[in-house]
Amino acid sequence: MKHERAMKRRGFLKGTVGAASLMALAGCDNLTQSTWFPGILNKAEKLTERVQRAVTPANAMAKEYGEADISALFPANGNTDPGTQDYHEMARSNFSGWDVTIDGLVTTPMMVSLAAIKEMPARTQITRHDCVEGWSAIGKWTGVPLGDLLRKVQPLPNAKYAVFHCADVDDEGISYYESMAVADCYHPQTILAYELNGQPLDVPHGAPLRLRFERQLGYKQAKYVERVELVESFEGIGGGKGGYWEDQGYEWYAGI
Repeated sequence: MKHERAMKRRGFLKGTVGAASLMALAGCDNLTQSTWFPGILNKAEKLTERVQRAVTPANAMAKEYGEADISALFPANGNTDPGTQDYHEMARSNFSGWDVTIDGLVTTPMMVSLAAIKEMPARTQITRHDCVEGWSAIGKWTGVPLGDLLRKVQPLPNAKYAVFHCADVDDEGISYYESMAVADCYHPQTILAYELNGQPLDVPHGAPLRLRFERQLGYKQAKYVERVELVESFEGIGGGKGGYWEDQGYEWYAGI
């Protein structure tokens, strides 16, 4: 009964506090271009995050499914190919030279190869991907728990966020990036995945590595990850909002 009340409360808050940001995404340009409305959005988003974190325990798990529940089709949404020469050369070599740098506010920065990542203890989880566009799909993901990597680099006390720098760029040459709270990196279901449904990730789904952050909406699941940077703030990174889509007006905290 307590869990049911919490879920109802959470649904109500998502429908009320989140309404302002939904109006912005729906194209209320006169509001979003005003001098006062963006400030309201920012306050509403921070309130949404605080409330969702309050009603959802830090170690709460996203629902996991069985093999029979896996979707016949898992759409490849968003950018489906970084389109750069360097990336295509990596793909031709089956990503044998792919490395991930983990640096920023850490004690021991490191560069780890894809091969080394695949040798680490892995986690497999069958979860539902919820897209902000309204569709969902269930897939089986295998990868390395991100927390295991962070324990190797030892984040400094002032590291608040992990920023995921990706290999893909938009039509204007702006690099894709995403971020999450450092605390969420240690959640058991937060992984850098290299397999989908028992097969190596293909290019449209984010090969060779993508973030799986299962308690958040699909746009938080960064593809083509090549660097994880630990920072104290988003100042000087992209548009300063914590992610490529966030810079376009999406909420930073996209909890579900």
